[in-house]
Amino acid sequence: MNIAIASDHAGFDQKTTVTDYLHEQGYTVEDFGPATDESVDYPDFAEMVARTVAEGMADFGILLCGTGIGMAMAANKIEGIRAANITNPELAPLAREHNDANVLTLSARYVDAQTNIKIIKSFLATPFGEGRHAQRVEKIKRLEVLD
Repeated sequence: MNIAIASDHAGFDQKTTVTDYLHEQGYTVEDFGPATDESVDYPDFAEMVARTVAEGMADFGILLCGTGIGMAMAANKIEGIRAANITNPELAPLAREHNDANVLTLSARYVDAQTNIKIIKSFLATPFGEGRHAQRVEKIKRLEVLD
């Protein structure tokens, strides 16, 4: 499985920890940056990861910033992306099962690295539930189409 990952300066340290974890689990990881913890604009990194996922060059995306909120907002502007900002492990499988989330955004300031790893583990292990959830995801997709 291919994972695209990026952060802003606030998520930089946890991005390194998460990337190491993903490699240890056998995932292929493409790191879109940044390369340091110097201040950057998170929408630039959210866009790179979201486009990579939307174009099918990665199975999932993971984005880390201070709260995860800004990354989710930016990533969700890309057609085909369903980014979920998850702050506890119990919500991660619901984002996958019910919403077919394909980008996970995480808080590096308010959630510790070990909890974020639990969130990632649960997110990646949960398949989309199909069934009644499929029609709802289709309705979400139709919202992306402009009149």
